[in-house]
Amino acid sequence: MSATATFTYSVRDRAGKLISGTIDAESQAAVATRLKAMGYAPVRITESSSGGLKKEIKIPGFGGKVKLKDLAVFSRQFATMINSGLSLLRALTILTEQTDNKVLAGVICDVRNEFETGSALSAAMSKHPNVFPPLMVNMTKAGEVGGFLDSVLMQIAANYESEVKLRGKIKSAMTYPTVVLCIALLAVVGMLLFIVPTFAKMFKDLGGSLPGPTQLLVTASHLLKFGFPFKIIGAIVSYVVWGKVKRTPQVRNVVDPLKLKIPVFGSLFQKVALSRFSRNLGTMMHSGVPILQALDIVAETTGNVVLERAVRDVQDSVRQGESITAPLKRHEVFPPMVVQMMAVGEDTGALDTMLHKISEFYDQEVEATTEALTSLIEPLMIAVLGGIVGSMIIALYMPIFKIYNLVN
Repeated sequence: MSATATFTYSVRDRAGKLISGTIDAESQAAVATRLKAMGYAPVRITESSSGGLKKEIKIPGFGGKVKLKDLAVFSRQFATMINSGLSLLRALTILTEQTDNKVLAGVICDVRNEFETGSALSAAMSKHPNVFPPLMVNMTKAGEVGGFLDSVLMQIAANYESEVKLRGKIKSAMTYPTVVLCIALLAVVGMLLFIVPTFAKMFKDLGGSLPGPTQLLVTASHLLKFGFPFKIIGAIVSYVVWGKVKRTPQVRNVVDPLKLKIPVFGSLFQKVALSRFSRNLGTMMHSGVPILQALDIVAETTGNVVLERAVRDVQDSVRQGESITAPLKRHEVFPPMVVQMMAVGEDTGALDTMLHKISEFYDQEVEATTEALTSLIEPLMIAVLGGIVGSMIIALYMPIFKIYNLVN
């Protein structure tokens, strides 16, 4: 196979408008042939420079990520163009040029090239699993087969927009306690490294025994100072390792059930998982994705292994010709209300509509829970931070009070 290069082109469309962009191909002739097939009149085609100052610098682990919000914007713009009468090829070309995320723009360009050579849109998207999730690929395939691709893309956009909104609520609830916790840790570490040693030297010069709390602080300071750079390196390594292993089945089988049992936050995690489950399943069923395939994809997107096992149980039940809702009664993670509403939807033939109602209900529950948590956590964290710092200050001044009493 010939090596491909990136070419910059300027063309005029049928209306005479000048359009510029980039394209990957084997040669300038291949670029010209492709542009002419798309209905453009080539004006200039040059090979892009890949060296010197024009070379893009990429740092591993930073950037190069397509967010859910990017996919939501892409889906809505794509649907709007198709609904307006633009061809898929023209719509993909426009999206390649106007997408802000460079990684997504490059992937759309690849999808357009694959589509241009005769591949189905969903098949071209499936070659980029790190960008396009299985839910999006399968819904696109259902829209292609059914002839309602624009409607499906609108559903995908609405689904991802709801997911982005849900994640935003969780982040807003967790931001404050996380920031306060970091401040508390920095304050404690700073006092142990810089303030406590100064007092410890003064206490040593004065002689005598130290009170228990003060001696505990001095000991903690010595332990923290001993090999402190190695402790920092160890913390960074642990963070990186945890990021790699936290999604493995062995870790998830232990951590995910514990998440649902955490006081206060466990209920929030459960509501988020139920909202995601019902919204994804309802969206896929409404788009015409086969039920077994939809359940298989939803099981992977619930975000919690407890719900994943329950969905797998439902999948086995449906495969054997039984109902969807019967197995859910055996899993405590599904409240009776969810089971009953799904049963009614299954009996009336409107399960997708009922699932969307469940999702809306739990979205509202998550919003109410996050607001309640925020109002509860704010004063609690302030009290905790004040208590920690205050206790350390009192422990440091206890020997001084003792000396003052002896002098009197």
